[in-house]
Amino acid sequence: MKRLFVAAVLASSAALAQQQDFSKVEIKATHVAGSVWMLEGSGGNIGVSAGEDGLVMVDDQFAPLLPKIKAALAKISQKPVRFLVNTHWHFDHVGGNAGMADTAAILAHENVRKRMQAGAEVPTFKLKIEPAEPRALPVLTYQRDVTIWLNGEPVRALHVPPGHTDGDTVVFFTKSKVVHMGDDFVTYGFPFVDLDSGGSVRGMIAAIDEVLPQVPPDAKIIPGHGPVSTVADVKKFRNRLDEIVALVARGLKSGKTVEQMQKEKLLAPYADWDGGFLKADQFIAMVARDLEQRK
Repeated sequence: MKRLFVAAVLASSAALAQQQDFSKVEIKATHVAGSVWMLEGSGGNIGVSAGEDGLVMVDDQFAPLLPKIKAALAKISQKPVRFLVNTHWHFDHVGGNAGMADTAAILAHENVRKRMQAGAEVPTFKLKIEPAEPRALPVLTYQRDVTIWLNGEPVRALHVPPGHTDGDTVVFFTKSKVVHMGDDFVTYGFPFVDLDSGGSVRGMIAAIDEVLPQVPPDAKIIPGHGPVSTVADVKKFRNRLDEIVALVARGLKSGKTVEQMQKEKLLAPYADWDGGFLKADQFIAMVARDLEQRK
């Protein structure tokens, strides 16, 4: 099993990005609540806080989409983007960094800068993620959290336990009661957990458990991918992950192999999650690897 599964997902994701015709992608802007908007296009959801002091932006998708993203921002506000927060280092969330650096100070957890600086190689699949150009790197990094005071609203970026990666950040737009979860919460089905970037399925559960007590019950949630959601949606997602981890752990404890659990259709009760790019058999392998390497 080792790194083969994660490498395969990264390879297929990178190939999808390379093959995509970005000229056909449209950027959709949705007002979430208060000063906060969400932009959807291709890649991770973008969060935007708009006001008289300027814009605070969360993630920026792919570089070829920047003209369309900037055009969508201009319809929200003529003010410049002053701060850009990266929720993690994956290319569908930080691809536009260099193009935003003219006006925006880029912030992220310190591990995001390290991984962007180093790049990644997956020789088995002939995939190479090149190191980011210096202009695209975060210029301000933190270990725990940082608060941006702009537009009369504290925007807090909080590093959570390693879940999707080891550099995950959740962003709280406190006055607007909106939370951007990055890829620690997605709505496309079984979530991708980048074990080779320090991620952990159990860590994702722990990250959500840390965040939820800090979120007002009526808050709006921006997922890493998918439509605006609720606190109840996040709780359901978290509980499903917990159930799946328990199922796989029980299987491993009884001596079953990953292949046996896959053959037995262990995750059949979660078939509605099978519609994303990650399938049940792949998620079983991912959870098992996480459990085995973190004993």
